[in-house]
Amino acid sequence: MFMNIKTVGFEGPLDLLLHLIKTLEIDIYDIPMHEITDQYLLYIHTMQELELDVASEYLVMAAELLAIKSKMLLPRHEPEDDQMEYEEAYEEDPREELVARLIEYRKYKEASLELKEKEKERSLFFTKPPSDLSEYSSNVSIVESENKATIYDMLGAFHKLLRRKRLQKPLQTRIARDEISIEQRIEEVYEELVSNNSWVDFFKLFPYPDKNHIVTTFLAVLELLKRDQIKVQQEENFGDLFIAANR
Repeated sequence: MFMNIKTVGFEGPLDLLLHLIKTLEIDIYDIPMHEITDQYLLYIHTMQELELDVASEYLVMAAELLAIKSKMLLPRHEPEDDQMEYEEAYEEDPREELVARLIEYRKYKEASLELKEKEKERSLFFTKPPSDLSEYSSNVSIVESENKATIYDMLGAFHKLLRRKRLQKPLQTRIARDEISIEQRIEEVYEELVSNNSWVDFFKLFPYPDKNHIVTTFLAVLELLKRDQIKVQQEENFGDLFIAANR
């Protein structure tokens, strides 16, 4: 009859000590050396009885625990007199170095567990390298679609136009006012679109640096759009606008 024996694997003596502290519900800052040493040696003896190889680092830790336990059994030094009024005699705790090592190891262990969890979450994502679309770049053309530009797109383009004109405007200019009516500008814009017989960039309809001409042209475009004499298309959201005459 065969019996399968499953042992808990540890990554080192500090890992084993943390496991014992957690299992026994021990305060890591006040470790009872007698109890923790007995439990640690019990694990080592069990491994040896099962004829399993015990790493030398586990045996070194066992020796350290026994040494600390022995120091804890020694009687504490009592001061002979209390002549120092403001100073207190300090005696180093033999467990201090061990506690510091355990706390530092616990920080790295918790960090490794968190990284493993993130690795598990990241493994659920699948990525694809970017495709080479350079062969299609030369064939890009403006095509009509059902996604026509709205009045909000027109206003956004007009705002962008005013910003461009403001940046291009010289610091000092002198421009003579040349009055132009909306009806006159409507005819000019429509004739220009008809003569081009193709889609025209919205911004090319505004060659004037003067704000009055820009506003008049924009109102003329809106009126032509209202009369259904022109059509406006946009390749993509927030992209440039293109205008053509309806025939």
